[in-house]
Amino acid sequence: MTDHGVRVAWARDAEALAELQLATWTERLAAPRALPEAADVAAAWRRSLTAPGDARLRVLVALEGDRLVGYAVVGPDPDPDASPARDAQLAEIAVALPSRGRGHGSRLLHACVDTWRADGFEHATAWLESSDDPRRALLTAAGWAPDGAHRALADEDGTEVTQVRLHTALA
Repeated sequence: MTDHGVRVAWARDAEALAELQLATWTERLAAPRALPEAADVAAAWRRSLTAPGDARLRVLVALEGDRLVGYAVVGPDPDPDASPARDAQLAEIAVALPSRGRGHGSRLLHACVDTWRADGFEHATAWLESSDDPRRALLTAAGWAPDGAHRALADEDGTEVTQVRLHTALA
């Protein structure tokens, strides 16, 4: 049986994180688009892992043995209506398609909550695409709920994505 676990990401995880992020983006995009080069995405991951700018910004990774199969990005909530001392944000959570259904998403989410609590956060939010049923199911099964906030984001091509915000108390 393969060991499963979660740990804080290291700089040497940058290439695996880039590969997983690009695979996730490809899966989630309705229409094929030009994605950044893997080397550029890996360089961005490496920079964010070695110089996060805020000690509470972290990347957690899910592992099957030594293989990285998921990640979550956590930190203070940057929304203008949030308190940087009390409100956290789940900026992104992803699990590789072949590794889904093995508890990695739940383990990552539990590690996020433990991390936020250790940092003194009391509340967490996550923005999800309104059509992202798998992530919504993961969060709502863990007690998250919509808070009524929504937004529309447009990419450089003008394609609009509607997002909804979910929240949870960390007490």
